[in-house]
Amino acid sequence: MSLLDRLKTEIAAGGPIGVDAYMTRCLHDPKDGYYATRPALGEDGDFITAPMVSQMFGELIGLWAVETWRRMGAPPRVLLVEIGPGDGTLMSDALRAARLAPDFLAAAALWLIETSKPLVERQQARLADASPAPKWTASLAALPDDAPLILIANEVFDCLPVRQLVRTRTGWAERRIGLGDDGALVFGLAPPVEGAASDAAVGAVLEIAETQGRFAGEIAGRIVGQGGAALIVDYGRTASCFGDTLQALRRHEKVDPLATPGEADLTVHVDFPAILANSRDRGAACPALTQGEFLLRLGVMQRAEALVAARPEQAGRIDRQLERLIGGGEMGVLFKAACIHDPAFAPPAFEDAPWPT
Repeated sequence: MSLLDRLKTEIAAGGPIGVDAYMTRCLHDPKDGYYATRPALGEDGDFITAPMVSQMFGELIGLWAVETWRRMGAPPRVLLVEIGPGDGTLMSDALRAARLAPDFLAAAALWLIETSKPLVERQQARLADASPAPKWTASLAALPDDAPLILIANEVFDCLPVRQLVRTRTGWAERRIGLGDDGALVFGLAPPVEGAASDAAVGAVLEIAETQGRFAGEIAGRIVGQGGAALIVDYGRTASCFGDTLQALRRHEKVDPLATPGEADLTVHVDFPAILANSRDRGAACPALTQGEFLLRLGVMQRAEALVAARPEQAGRIDRQLERLIGGGEMGVLFKAACIHDPAFAPPAFEDAPWPT
């Protein structure tokens, strides 16, 4: 029985489910969830991430990690952690760049946090000869707590589930997924909360990113307790606002999120204000930049020039990659880079980071 059929059976028996529960089932159902069984990354898959756009992205993050370690006082042991490493491209590029600092690599213990068995297999293949050799775990809580962390999370928070509320004439109502008259999955609303005050227009959608904020708080707690810094790069909003950002991607095209549960990637925009607020509540500093400004501050222009000098026949391709990473109409503005760090020092690029606008 497919995930779609199982969801229909369960909803028929137990009633509609929230958007957060639906996202979790679609992405992580052990039998048919997207990441559990069929994640498809890259040009021939469903979506592409910045590390796949250009080696420059992962290389600069690798150098960012090295300089962060030095600003921490070059501790003799540090946990280099990536959450949701995809196919391993980012970490492979980062480690290659970090070879310029063998003392950093000697101090680093590499941990990859991944829940998807198919992606672990791809990571193992790509990082088979990596130094330091990686270890895998399925949760942040399972990491050692005996050393500071340098943690990277690229396009992770957009897959964390959210609740959606819709403004009605009488109050806010939670959006839920139920069954239509024809037996298909449809969006509906739970009974609204009577008399709830709001200036929002009828029909406005409010996304509640409790899981995103809570996970950021967990990361901040580890940073405050152990020292270090965490880099979160994702697409999302810089201020609280209304809007339905739930989308399903298949073969690089947006599709109906209810049509084929488990067969498309489901994401939402990241609530960066929630990430920053929860991190600061745990005692961590948390500045943020747009991805474009972050990469510019790390020297992406100089790296692009060096690549063109080494491979002039690739100049056009490298220019297109650069534009995609930092361009205002591409990933440069929609994507943000937030840094959760020990307030005792400032990681590179974030010394005087303004809030992106």
